[in-house]
This record gives sequence, structure tokens and C-alpha cells, in this order.
Amino acid sequence: MVEEATIIIVSKLGGGGSSNAGVVNLAITALLVVAAAAAAAVMYSTTRGRLKSPWSRRKRKHALTPQQWKSFFTPDGKLRDGVKFLKKVRSGGVDASIRSEVWPFLLGVYELNSCKEERDKLRTQGRKNYEKLRRQCRKLLRCNTGESISNGDSDAFIQGMDSAESEDVVSARESLSSEEINSSPACSDNPILLEDIGGSTRFIDPNISDSDSTGSDSSQDAEVSQTFPSSDIKEENEESSEVQSKLRLTEDFSTWQRIIRLDAIRANGDWIPYSKTQADVSEERALRSAEAVGLKDYEHLEACRIFHASRLVAILEAYALHDPEIGYCQGMSDLLSPIIAVMTEDHEAFWCFVGFMRKARHNFRLDETGIRRQLSRVSKIIKSKDSHLYKHLEKVQAEDCFFVYRMVVVLFRRELSFEQTICLWEVMWADQAAIRAGIGKSGWNKIRQRAPPTEDLLLYAIAASVLQRRKQIIEKYSSMDEIVRECNNMAGQLDVWKLLDDAHDLVVSVHDKIE
Repeated sequence: MVEEATIIIVSKLGGGGSSNAGVVNLAITALLVVAAAAAAAVMYSTTRGRLKSPWSRRKRKHALTPQQWKSFFTPDGKLRDGVKFLKKVRSGGVDASIRSEVWPFLLGVYELNSCKEERDKLRTQGRKNYEKLRRQCRKLLRCNTGESISNGDSDAFIQGMDSAESEDVVSARESLSSEEINSSPACSDNPILLEDIGGSTRFIDPNISDSDSTGSDSSQDAEVSQTFPSSDIKEENEESSEVQSKLRLTEDFSTWQRIIRLDAIRANGDWIPYSKTQADVSEERALRSAEAVGLKDYEHLEACRIFHASRLVAILEAYALHDPEIGYCQGMSDLLSPIIAVMTEDHEAFWCFVGFMRKARHNFRLDETGIRRQLSRVSKIIKSKDSHLYKHLEKVQAEDCFFVYRMVVVLFRRELSFEQTICLWEVMWADQAAIRAGIGKSGWNKIRQRAPPTEDLLLYAIAASVLQRRKQIIEKYSSMDEIVRECNNMAGQLDVWKLLDDAHDLVVSVHDKIE
């Protein structure tokens, strides 16, 4: 079209000489306008159906470097500027060499305004609390396998574990290593029950000393019970029912242990290139760690994967005791695997996982209320941004967005590579850390980043991944199953930083509309 217009104008003006110079200039200007319009039309036709983000051409900024990380701290170990730190993580993620130091801040293990002394105390206490959970796990494992030793031997073992000297020794090595060195206490005649404390539930072991039962004096309770027996039959029935309920929960733990071991063995090895120290673990140490947690059927695995699976078992069992309402569900091992690849100390990995699960735990509720809420939000985002796509989803009865169920449950773990997953999570964690620290929209505006922090960045990223494929979905797919296959085929095809850019654009454009 442009070439034809050029030929016509030149043929008409060819013999005019200098008197036609002004007309020629005018014609050239007209041609440029026509060419620009044509280019715009071509661009529109090629980009139609794609989510357009003002940041789409933004390249990933450099990750937070060790030098920058060190410069953020005052002499007493406090972060100078939490907002600037979170902004840096949000725009480029974290350098692999400092992730183990940075993640506890992002995941709420440490407060942004904490000093080094406070963090050291938290780390020490966290290790002790984790070790208590692991002792209970080992005891339950022996109970479930039917092994036993005398109560005297069991008590001696536990008292030894509780001694200050033992704790000092444990603090000098990795948490899992302590399990490799110490034999497990066996099941005594007394069952391990659950105790309600302040509205929460946790496992207790009658054989563990009082120092292990926070705020609880079981020996005094026993004396009171013997001295003043209850005459109220109703109370006795209620107590009996409560004990039965607690015993059922110990049976649940037995089920969790079995499923955890199956999932740990099946865990893939995509983390290996990113964790050289753990990848090079000796076979001897790997086998010791497997024996310590009762792992079996691992003969087909290489040493590093046996060691990784053993760590998964240890930490997931401890989490099941820490949060018995959720316990363990398949998919949780997918979330823990990247964390233990980065965090070499089990107790630190455990508390990072607890921080991660503070929000993600709702994905694993049996009633699926958390999942349904999130799917509903993805649906609202798509409806607000693209009514045409939403109407098509309604037509194929997929407006509930169950086709992104897997993305929600394991937070893109299956759709992105190991490194891409970590980058997405770090940006997501930075948003959540900003909200915990009370950094709202006004605070974010001061650092010239348009999209304010949101608890639901993951959901905006999921909606963005669907919107990026709107054309295929509308033109090619006429059923929910076809859309599910398309979403499952996203694995390895997503650009995580483009995805995050589009997610942030959605936060800006639709967040206020769907609140």
C-alpha cells in the first residue's frame, strides 16, 4: 500500500522542478504518516490477544549481591533500610550465594528491624525447639514400627538429649547429623498424645522432662488427679473422648509418616546443580541419614538424592507435629525441596518452611476452602481484565478456573524451572514481608514502583499466565480438559520476569476493582 502511494505521487510530481519542492515535502510527510499507521496496524494485529504490560520490555535488574547485602547493615547488625532491601529483591531476586542469609528475613523468621544479638538468640531457641520435635518424631517412629526398649533406657536417652552438654554438641553440627549419631528412643508403655495449649495442639511425650513441655507440669497434674479424683461421670466421659481423639491423631501421624517417605523418595533432582555441597555428599553420610529417619526403598537413588530425601522426611515430620491441623499432604514436599537445597542446617530450613507455610498451609486444608478462595480470585482478575476471555471460559464451563489448580497448590513449582521458581518466590516473599512490616501503598510510591505489595502476587501471576494464552484458549479450546492440558504444557515455556511484569501490571490495573 505504501509503495503504491509512493509511485502515484512521484509520477504526478516528476516534472515540476523546484516549484514543486514544497509539495514534495508535504507528500513525504503524508507518506510517513501512512507508514506509521500501517506499522501500528501490523503491531496491533500481532499483539492482539496478549496481555500488554508497560514493563514488558524491562529486563531483569541485577540480583541483590553479597556486597549490597552487607552494606544494608549497621555495625550492630540491623538493616538500615528495609524498604530499599525489599525493593531490590522485588526487582531482581537474590544472588544464590547469600540466599541462606536473606531468606529468613523474607520468610519472617527474623524481623526486618532485628539486630544480630536478637537473631542469634532466635536461632539458638529455634534449633532447640526443632530438636524437641525431632525427638518426638523418632519416638513415634519406633512406636509405629513396634520396637521397644525398657523405660529406664528410654528415660536415660531422653535425659541425655535434654542435657545442656548434649545441646551444645548438637549446636555444633547439622540437625540431621545429630539424628545420624544418636539412636532413636523406643516406644514406652505410655502413648504420645496431643496437648491443647492456648487453642493450638501439639504432640507431647510423658517420658520427656518438664523442660520439654512449655508451660506444662505433667507430674503436678498427675498428683492433683490422684488426690482429688473426679466424681462427675460426665467429665470422665469427656476426658475419655478427648484421649481417644488424641490417640486418633497419633494414628494420623503414622499415615503422614508413610506418605512423607513415599514422596521423599519420588522427589526429583532438579535442585542438584544449584547445591554443590549437598550434591557432593558422601554415600556413607547419605546412608546414615536414611537410617536415622527410617527411610527405605532408596537403593535406586544416588547418594545426594538419598540425603535430600532424608532431610525432606525429617523436616516434614517435624512440621506435621508443629501443625497437626494440616499435618502432611502431597505437594508439601515440592515446596520444601528448594528450601533445603538452599538452607544447609535442618533447623533453619524448618523455620523457613514454617514461615513459607504460614500462608501456603491453606492450600492443604481438607475442605479446600483456601484453594477455592484463591481460584475465585484468579477468576475475578481474568473477568475484570478480559471480559471476552471470561465469557469464553463461561461458555466451556471453566469460569471457576480449576484448570490452574496445580499452579495454586504448589505455587508454579511444576510450571517453572528450579531457578525460575526461586526467583518468583523471592519476589512474592518480598511483597509479603513488606505487608508484615506495614509498608503500604504510600510507602511503596516513595520508591517509584507503581505496583504496591500484595499478599496475592502469585494469583496475579497465574492470571497473567492465562491471559498470555488467551488467543489459543478462545480460538482452539472448547472444553475444560483442553485448557487443563494447555496449562500443564506451560512447563518450560514461561519467562518468569515477563510473567512478574504482567502480574504487577494486573495489580495496578485491577486490584482496586476486585477488592
